[in-house]
Amino acid sequence: MSESAHLTPLFPALYVVATPIGNLGDITLRARDILGRVDRIAAEDTRVCGQLLAHFAISKPLMSVREHNEREAAAGVVARILAGDAVAYVSDAGTPAVSDPGARLVAAVRAAGQRVVPIPGVSAVTTALSAAGLESGSWLFHGFLPPKPGPRRAQLQSLAALPVALVFYEAPHRIEESLADMVAVLDGARGVTLARELTKRFETIVTLPLADAPAWLAADPNNVRGEFVVIVHPPSSAVAVDAEAMRVLDILQGGLPPTLAAKLAAQITGRSKAELYKMSLALKPRPDA
Repeated sequence: MSESAHLTPLFPALYVVATPIGNLGDITLRARDILGRVDRIAAEDTRVCGQLLAHFAISKPLMSVREHNEREAAAGVVARILAGDAVAYVSDAGTPAVSDPGARLVAAVRAAGQRVVPIPGVSAVTTALSAAGLESGSWLFHGFLPPKPGPRRAQLQSLAALPVALVFYEAPHRIEESLADMVAVLDGARGVTLARELTKRFETIVTLPLADAPAWLAADPNNVRGEFVVIVHPPSSAVAVDAEAMRVLDILQGGLPPTLAAKLAAQITGRSKAELYKMSLALKPRPDA
């Protein structure tokens, strides 16, 4: 970056800055420059941000803008921008507003007629996808699934028929339950890439059949540690048809007896009534839902 760029003041705006997800060497030159030149920095966690800034010898006034105060704190950020400040926003790691706080802040700044400037960089989604070996470029980022089994399975069911890879984030304390529900709802023959602790010392990336994923987790206590990106590879065309039939059946049996639901689903999808009736039994919610 040229010397003149450093001498040019930043204009009043919200600068949405991506930061490393583990390896501090992944920060971009532009991110360091912006963080060093803004008037103040809004952060998901000021303590985490403070450690990052200290590593790069940057000192700036900090503002707390986290999930539980984002709507209210956004007003303070907008006020600073209206007063002429350049304000950066960083989440704890990665790109803000991607399954992280930041979206409400961005919306508030735009609603006030002020400029939002993205400063791109590390994202766990694209980091994992780059190492998954997917031949198809079609994928859907879903983020975190619901923590409770019933809503989680319902969301998986709504995604099952899509002919694309499905990308999820998952926390270590829920990864076993989430994978078990994926095996139950999706086709176990689909491939899955599990990426944990990306860019960190114990980074692990494995690809295996979805049905084998729970056993892989159970094989080593270390396998369930760290934050996960889970990429479920696209289904075969035949599986996608089955998933669509199950989606229709799931909707119908919400208000109809299983026999009638299977009959109507057969008329809609062209599948066997007897086969759909068996599917309806598999779709019954578990007691822990």
